[in-house]
Amino acid sequence: MNIVIILVEVGFVVFIFSLFNWLIGITCKQIVKISWLNERTEKIATLRRNISRFLIFLCVVLCLLLIGVNGVVIYRGDNVKEFQLNLIQSIPTEFWVNLVTASLKTVSLLMLVNWSIPLLHRAIDWVCVVAQKFDQIKANDDSTEAFFRVLKRIITNSIWILSAILCSQFLYFPEVVEKYLYIALKIYIIVSVGLLIVKAVSTIIDTLDALSLKYSNSNNLLRFYEHFRHLIPLFKKCLEYVLYISMVTLIVPQIEFIAWISVYTSIIIQIIGIFFLSNVLIEVANFILEEFYIRISDLNDLQKQRRMTLIPLMRSFVKYLIYFSAGVTVLKLIGIDATPILAGAGIVSIAIGFGAQNLINDVVCGFFILFENYYLVGDYVEAGKIEERCVEGIVEAIELRTTHIRHPDGQLQIIRNGDIGSIINYSKQYIYAKVEVGVSYNSNLDRVYKVIERVGQQLKDDYQDVLEATQVAGLEKFGEHNLLLLTRTKVKPGKHLHIQRVLRKILKETFSQEEIEIYGFSKDR
Repeated sequence: MNIVIILVEVGFVVFIFSLFNWLIGITCKQIVKISWLNERTEKIATLRRNISRFLIFLCVVLCLLLIGVNGVVIYRGDNVKEFQLNLIQSIPTEFWVNLVTASLKTVSLLMLVNWSIPLLHRAIDWVCVVAQKFDQIKANDDSTEAFFRVLKRIITNSIWILSAILCSQFLYFPEVVEKYLYIALKIYIIVSVGLLIVKAVSTIIDTLDALSLKYSNSNNLLRFYEHFRHLIPLFKKCLEYVLYISMVTLIVPQIEFIAWISVYTSIIIQIIGIFFLSNVLIEVANFILEEFYIRISDLNDLQKQRRMTLIPLMRSFVKYLIYFSAGVTVLKLIGIDATPILAGAGIVSIAIGFGAQNLINDVVCGFFILFENYYLVGDYVEAGKIEERCVEGIVEAIELRTTHIRHPDGQLQIIRNGDIGSIINYSKQYIYAKVEVGVSYNSNLDRVYKVIERVGQQLKDDYQDVLEATQVAGLEKFGEHNLLLLTRTKVKPGKHLHIQRVLRKILKETFSQEEIEIYGFSKDR
């Protein structure tokens, strides 16, 4: 009989430790599902194994202790049952009643939670499917699914933590255990709800973005949305950071030794807001410049060209002005007086100015180029030299210090404004497209002149860039084997190279038809 009692007691101890091991296993599985702990799955699994080994060791020790004590009782000739009954009777009956009741409540609660969670998951999945089908928009389906996935995890983990708190009350654990469990529950709910709000905001923004694109047309204000749409990722990221910092603001007061951090969170949120607002203001300024400064229908080509030249400078000025204002505002927020810094920067810039005369020269020349209209963006010019070679091509950008010129061969030439020197602008009012034609000494020049003039009239009729029909300027040169004739065609600014190529082609075809012998073209002047 004594041996049977010992075996039953050992089995009960093994059952209790197995139950604890099962509860710890469920807890670890729920912890692994937390998004910010996904990268620590291996560490959590290792911790789980170590705890299991410790429980097994403790169970073995208690079983051996139980067998040893009962063995001593048997060795002394006492009855194990009577010894344990006397021991149990020495403990108040209320303790055993409370222990059994608490154990039953704990086991019942944990089993109820374990059975009800799968049903709750299916209900949340059903609501997710309904939400995805509700607005008939596919663009936000992923965001909606991610939102409900996070919601499912939050509810599940919160239920398990709340169950642990109730179990600690059932088992009459010390109040400090319940206190820290409540703190853990608050922190988890704050973090989880914050992440849920992040997902919800992402879903809402994606939905509004899709709806804005769907219903935008030329007759409503949504037609401007496409211009600002590229700010959506930045807006989502800034809002996400604000939500994270707000979570920190709510969490740190719960932990005494880091509670002082909450003083700085509002400043960080304001800095994020200033950064985003600065980008919005820059985009609004760019939009206003493009919409109301360039896209005016009653502007002629020259006016549009001038405005296209000034727009990049105005954009740069506005951008740096906004960033400068934002920087000064941020310095004030963090308690730094910007006045001494600005004064020091002014003194430093004066000192640098005395030592950077080339820079000042380039900037001054840039101002004169811009405000005296020496050339504009889109003009074809010939200016200063790079490596003893004149720079020529189409002006792509004019900055205060440099000018960007695209050569007809494709290379981008960047020249300092102070090195430009004399300028030849082929894009003012009109320009002559000059083509030299070589013909035989035996050619009838009067007939050749008439053919060229007929080709020139055809060219004027076919091309709008031609202002006047091609004229023969005359006999330019007596060559060794040919006569060199010079033709001139008055064309729109910057169109001379294109018209030269077109004219050569037409002359070649026409001379072949008229059986006029052509000698090679010489280099155009």
